[in-house]
Amino acid sequence: MLPEKRITAFIARHHVLTLATATAEGLPYCAACFYAYDKERNLLIFTSDDNTTHAQQMVANSAVACAITLETRVVGKVQGLQICGTARRGDDSHKAVYIKRFPYAALAPLNIWVVEPEFMKLTDNTLGFGKKLIWRVNESE
Repeated sequence: MLPEKRITAFIARHHVLTLATATAEGLPYCAACFYAYDKERNLLIFTSDDNTTHAQQMVANSAVACAITLETRVVGKVQGLQICGTARRGDDSHKAVYIKRFPYAALAPLNIWVVEPEFMKLTDNTLGFGKKLIWRVNESE
């Protein structure tokens, strides 16, 4: 089952995520990535060259975390999503979703990656200070 619509709507409204990966020894690394959201499959789709640090780390360790945030100084508008999941290489169906969101990307060689969320926590102060909506994949089966 999909996360509730306030979470999926938040994901769909944005287009940049911060991706956190780690070395085999557990040393962290972050990268900002443009993403497309496949709501039907609940997947975050992005592209990354195989030579990047985060791509090499995802090959070695598929456990990742992501953050999507609304940048604001207004406390009552603060919103941010934390995601834990698994990264894997994408296929042509994922590439089509990405290109639909970013048509100019069709001109470039793309190495598509997918994050399959297992946990999401949306902090949304528009619903009340510190209000959190939590979704776990194992609670929706």
